[in-house]
Amino acid sequence: MATLDQTTRNYLRKLRQDIVFSETTRDQHLTYHTTWGLFSPKNLDHGSLLLLDYLQINEDDDTLDLGCGYGPLGLTMARLAPKGNSLLIDKDFVAVDYSRKNAELNNIKNAEVILSNGFSQVEDRQFDLIVSNLPAKTGKELYYLYFYDALERLNPGGHIYVVTISGLRKFIQRAFQEVFGNYKKLKQGRTYTVAVAQLPK
Repeated sequence: MATLDQTTRNYLRKLRQDIVFSETTRDQHLTYHTTWGLFSPKNLDHGSLLLLDYLQINEDDDTLDLGCGYGPLGLTMARLAPKGNSLLIDKDFVAVDYSRKNAELNNIKNAEVILSNGFSQVEDRQFDLIVSNLPAKTGKELYYLYFYDALERLNPGGHIYVVTISGLRKFIQRAFQEVFGNYKKLKQGRTYTVAVAQLPK
């Protein structure tokens, strides 16, 4: 069996420690604990920051963060909607663990985090806002599952916001028109595009 020298052991021990950073978005200061293997572990990615900039949210909205990672979207929404409830879901148990940890560390009481493959564990809960920083390398079949499942769980007048790489913007436009009956591009940059659809009231 191979033995590791002390320098290597110390390096590995450091890598296994939580990555910790703080970020202020929408006037909400949050501290995040993350780890290697989660998406954008050292800072909030530009797509999430862009989405939060264009998100319209009321203080009593019930919200869902699809693919929450370590929680930046869902926990920020919980802070922005203190009279509502924020549900964070992810299919990665490590992401769920860190979102729960970050909710507790930031004293956010109106957020719940569950392990769920897409909407599989959401049951029949309804939401005013559904948001997602959609992964770039997921098949279009999965996007359609997400969108139709979101359609069934949005309250009348509810919104779905997504941020994607800009190369997917035409597909998102077609899919939103097909599933929700409308589409609005809020911001298109070189790398990311933010879009929204709304259900009729």
